[in-house]
Order: sequence, then C-alpha cells, then structure tokens
Amino acid sequence: MIEDLDLIFDEFKSSNSKTLTHLENELSRIRAGKATPAMLNGVMVEYYGLPTAIQQVANISTMDARTITVQPWEKSMLNEIAKGIMNANLGLNPQNNGETLLISVPPLTEERRRDLVKKAKAEGEHAKVGIRNHRKDAMDIIKDLKNEGLSEDMTKDAEEEIQQITNGFIKKIDDLLDLKEKDIMTV
Repeated sequence: MIEDLDLIFDEFKSSNSKTLTHLENELSRIRAGKATPAMLNGVMVEYYGLPTAIQQVANISTMDARTITVQPWEKSMLNEIAKGIMNANLGLNPQNNGETLLISVPPLTEERRRDLVKKAKAEGEHAKVGIRNHRKDAMDIIKDLKNEGLSEDMTKDAEEEIQQITNGFIKKIDDLLDLKEKDIMTV
C-alpha cells in the first residue's frame, strides 16, 4: 500500500509539473513590450507545401529591445515567412530588406498592458484548474485504496500530503503570474 501511495504522489507531482511547464510556455508567448524570439513560437510557414514551424526554416533573434530579425536559411522563403507571420495574427508587420525580415515591435499602451495581464491571469487560472483536477484524481485513487483496506490514518496522511503538494504548485503559479504581471506593466 505504501508503494501505491508513493506512486500516486510521484504521478501527481509529474502531472502538476507538466501543467506548470505548459503555463510557462503560454506566458512566454504573451509579449511584455520587449521583443523576444519566443513571440514567434507557434508561427507556421508554408515550406514546400507543408506547414512548418518558423524555427525550422529560419534563425530568429533580437537586434534590440524593439526589433526581431528573422534570417531564413533559404532566401526564397522570405515572402512565405512574412506571410506566415501576418497570418499568425500577432499584430506584427515584417519588413523585407531582401536578406532578412525585420519586425518592429510597437510599444504597448496602458490599456493593452492591462489586457495582457488579464490574459496571463486567465492562463494562470487554467493551470490552477488543471492542478485541482489532478488533485481530485489523486484523492479518488486514495479513496479507492481506503476501500481496499488502507488504514484511516494513512488515508488522512495521504490526503494531507496531496493537499500540501497542491498548495506548493498553486504558489508557484501565483509567483509566475506575479513576475509576468510586473514584466508586462514595466514600461
């Protein structure tokens, strides 16, 4: 039974870690006024008839805090990459200079910053819901073990352990959101 509990705890932590990683990825896509290559994550480009991630057809870097450069590995891909960036609906307009694409990231207005903070908090709430769902699943498994003969004390201890792990992950989510909010609201 103790091995079963350890397995439950490990699986619970693993699921929560995946949720946290997903949240970090989602938050990295929310721009905070500074140009970052991560802003183009998820942009798909038509490459010889197949939709391909932009990172697989070009080198993406930042020239300064307001400019992203996209250096395609094949010059013939410049127009396709520009079209992919426009179709991604990121509000970015790439400028083609014949060799690279320059993307000027406009400064954020106060209203836009507040909207981005709301979006970040919504992502955080989704992550918290995921953590709570994992907690419910773990608690259900513990109840099943109780029905199979797990003692009352061990059941209570296991439920408390699950709750402590949950609290730890919720705190990590709140910390990530606080950092992102400060990052977004800093002019």
